[in-house]
Amino acid sequence: MGTGFSKKKKEARIMQEQIGKMQQQMTQTEVTGSAANGLVTLTLNGEHELKSIKIKPECVDADDIEGLEDLIKAAFNDAATKLKNQSMEGMSGKGGMPDLSKFGF
Repeated sequence: MGTGFSKKKKEARIMQEQIGKMQQQMTQTEVTGSAANGLVTLTLNGEHELKSIKIKPECVDADDIEGLEDLIKAAFNDAATKLKNQSMEGMSGKGGMPDLSKFGF
């Protein structure tokens, strides 16, 4: 098991630390999504938890609840897309995803 095994073990530990840092950064990340030019806005954290939602009064119509539901879904999807893009940028940027080719991936 010589030095090659020790080197791989050390590289695996470093990779695990880097992944832990990325996960911690994502939990601290917040993104805001919006729909219909800001009639509905909401904020998600990196774990896709809804932190806040704002609905402007002019988009509330008792006769069009489905329209409001659609706006909320659109704002959520907007925020989720931003969160996904941000996490992908983080992985490919500085200090991002480690080089897995060393491990045969």
